[in-house]
Amino acid sequence: MSLRSSRPSGFLAYYEELLAVWTRKLGCRDAARDLTHDALVKCLETDPAQVAQPRAYLHQAARNAAVDQFRRDGGQEWVPLDTIADHASPLGDPMAQARTGQLGQALEAALSELPLKCRQVFVWQRLEGLTQAEIAERMGLSKNMVEKYMIRTALHLRERLGAYAPN
Repeated sequence: MSLRSSRPSGFLAYYEELLAVWTRKLGCRDAARDLTHDALVKCLETDPAQVAQPRAYLHQAARNAAVDQFRRDGGQEWVPLDTIADHASPLGDPMAQARTGQLGQALEAALSELPLKCRQVFVWQRLEGLTQAEIAERMGLSKNMVEKYMIRTALHLRERLGAYAPN
């Protein structure tokens, strides 16, 4: 008599990971849960024999679901960091525009003060949504070292950009 493992297998094994990634990207656990469920349903409808890398397939399905949702919602306006100072605020408030431009410049300056590895970890984790394990693998570092780079970057940005935080 063998005991069955209670650990999920296949696509379901990556549920928590995917939920965490999309919660971080979307900033809303409920929206991330909906997106994760949509991606899982799509993947579970796929013949597992056709999928060589379930984790990568699931993450791509989630990205596709996010793009589909973005298109259905009419999208949002995305502004590249290097043009944020030139971007007009939808509210038309000149003071808000000036503050946004200053924040963009301050962020660029603060990031440029950091070592390359800290900047790379920040970009990959915060902007591209990679996990610390994925970053560690790409950079040939331990997950612990990636975490230290991210903490160092966060502390540095908090110190440099604290004046821009709401009261």
